[in-house]
Amino acid sequence: MKTKIQIRKFSPHQNAKVFGILIAVTSLFFIVPMMLFMAIALPDTGQNGISMGFPLTMLLVMPVMYLVMTYISVSIGSIIYNFLVKYIGGIEYESEEKDV
Repeated sequence: MKTKIQIRKFSPHQNAKVFGILIAVTSLFFIVPMMLFMAIALPDTGQNGISMGFPLTMLLVMPVMYLVMTYISVSIGSIIYNFLVKYIGGIEYESEEKDV
């Protein structure tokens, strides 16, 4: 039996929390290799002979920034969706029950 289901409301905090953590964790898969490449490729000294240390703190800062920005974006998106669903309807999908 197929049924059509419409999403009437998104929880801003719950969705933002889940997506924020998901993006922060998955960002490590490209931030860590990028930072390792930059640590190898960048020179040790600048043009004036001043020692330039590689900012390893960016390994911590970038995932946190992704988490915060994703949290804010998903929260705002959920609030806008909850407002507009009254006027335009919600996201629809079909589901089907199957015997296990």
